[in-house]
Amino acid sequence: MRSERTHKRPGPSSVKLLLAGVLFALAWAALWARTGWIQLYQGPQLERLATKQTLSTEFERGRRGRILARDGELLATSVEAKSVYIRPLEVQDRAATADALAALLLQPRKRMEELLGSRKNFVWVKRQVTDREAAAIDSADLEGVYLTSEFVRLYPQGRLAGQLLGFVNIDGKGLEGMERAFENRLAGGRAEQVKLRDASGRRLYLDAQGREVDIDGQDIRLTIDTHIQDVTEQALSDAVKEFEAKAGMAIVVKVKSGEILALANYPFFNPNAYRDSVASVRRNRAAIDALEPGSTMKPLLFAAALEEGVIEPNKLIDCENGRYRVGPHVIRDTHSYKWLPVNKVLRYSSNIGAAKIGEALGAQHYCNYLERLGFGSRTVLNLPAESKGTVRPVQEWNEFDLAAASFGQGIATTALQMVQGFLALANKGLLVPLKLLQEPIPEGFAPPQRVFREDTAEQVLSMMLEVVEQDGTGRRARIPGTVVGGKTGTAQKAHPDGGYGKTYLASFIGLVPGDNPDLLILVMIDEPKPVNYGSRVAAPVVREIAMRTLAYYGELPDPTAPDLAELDESQGSAVTQTATAVEAMEAAGTANASAKTDTTVAIADAGPGSKGETAPNVTGLPLRRAMEILARAGIIPVLKGEGMTVTGQEPAAGQRWPVKTEEGAQDVFILWLS
Repeated sequence: MRSERTHKRPGPSSVKLLLAGVLFALAWAALWARTGWIQLYQGPQLERLATKQTLSTEFERGRRGRILARDGELLATSVEAKSVYIRPLEVQDRAATADALAALLLQPRKRMEELLGSRKNFVWVKRQVTDREAAAIDSADLEGVYLTSEFVRLYPQGRLAGQLLGFVNIDGKGLEGMERAFENRLAGGRAEQVKLRDASGRRLYLDAQGREVDIDGQDIRLTIDTHIQDVTEQALSDAVKEFEAKAGMAIVVKVKSGEILALANYPFFNPNAYRDSVASVRRNRAAIDALEPGSTMKPLLFAAALEEGVIEPNKLIDCENGRYRVGPHVIRDTHSYKWLPVNKVLRYSSNIGAAKIGEALGAQHYCNYLERLGFGSRTVLNLPAESKGTVRPVQEWNEFDLAAASFGQGIATTALQMVQGFLALANKGLLVPLKLLQEPIPEGFAPPQRVFREDTAEQVLSMMLEVVEQDGTGRRARIPGTVVGGKTGTAQKAHPDGGYGKTYLASFIGLVPGDNPDLLILVMIDEPKPVNYGSRVAAPVVREIAMRTLAYYGELPDPTAPDLAELDESQGSAVTQTATAVEAMEAAGTANASAKTDTTVAIADAGPGSKGETAPNVTGLPLRRAMEILARAGIIPVLKGEGMTVTGQEPAAGQRWPVKTEEGAQDVFILWLS
């Protein structure tokens, strides 16, 4: 019997399992293929896209540091603004993007097309757009178009100290003034920063290592006082306008510290509108303009001559009746004088007397002192474009060069150099460096250097008192109730083609109070007309600045105190009568200086009044101040000697006054002068 095998055919379940396995294998293969495609081919591109979503780079500029005044007022600050830039390589539809940008930013479409056609990776479209434009760009969400934060520089005080502050360009870079001088400190960071937001949406800035960084600039605080700066600018502006001058400069310095409280230039410059200004207005003339100072230099010459022992305060100088020949040149004075003591050479500003003192000192000694005082070199402030001035090497000086330099011609100085030099006199012989910066504390400044002995400086300060308080050239700088020292200057300006023209620099340097200065004030008015004398043009400006500054500090004396000029008219001025007696002796040919020190001048025949119960203490005071105090007490004193400082008095301070003799007559009140 033949056996037969039976073959079973696959059932429906087996087929389904097979098909599922095949499909699963195909799907798995497809996933592997897709994964390989993504990783091997699309990987770098997708990685860039992912990074852009999580950590995108953005062009950022840190906030520029502020500039503050000593009183905390803002002089310069920065406010945030948005700017638009593009990355042309990321833009797919250039035509549509150009249309959108032109419409949103009100820009020519052709220009937008040109920018989008650039092969650069970064192109500015419009800087510092309005808030409305920024919002429109943000809402449009254009591919390859970005907003970034920048900062616009603002000067809240407008034109106040404009030339000193300087300005920045649209990129936030300081171009002039303090903005340029402290660029490294003020400037904010500039870089493409990694932008990251935390869970609260706050934005952080990270460097390449992932650390948070600070890209803001640092503040600086100046020594400038905004009130005193404003007062100085107003007074300077009024004078320049009144005398139709070309320009003006003024500086106010705190004597003991050397801090500059005000530095003013006119015409004014508003750094908020620097694009509308010209270079001649933006220039900080006080630091850049080197001009022949004229007679304001004379006190420094006198100090050098006294220091070297070539003159004494009472030495008589032959002023040649106003005309003196030096080589082929003739030096002239505005008034004809014959014999004058050294103090009157300064009081009356005799060029001939100064030239003879310069001859006695010698060119080498004079140049040495000029160098030690800082002339011919930039000041320690080292402001942008600051001038060194001009002091030629002593080997090039001839006889007339020395004579001319003795009264401030033939050398050129800046206003900053002048106040730096006079600080040595105001600080009793110590040269204190100028300061414009309170914070950060300046580094590397040399300690004050002694240039003159203390007694030398005090002698010159006493002579400068006479310039103002007696019948000198600075009478218009007087302030009732306080004493002022100073020196006028009227310098003929050099002509560009050689020689001297018909224009002048009128100047005055003042010390308040004159016997122990707290303030040093310099005013220079360039090319005033029709009047050009420093005594008429510049001295009243110093007076105005000084009075308003003293009032600001609460130190202005009682305005009802009698002025010396009033005493001159009502009671007869001791100063004037003493000078008259000495001049009469000089006219009679008296050449003995000691004779003047024994001169006794009675002020008036009338005895003292009866207001005071005890004698006031005026010993050690300047003569003018002593006269005011005594006048209030109804006392008309007798003066003995000649000078500007009271060295003794009778009756002594505190004694009963008036004192009657046995006959009933009143004693006289006597002041001894140095």
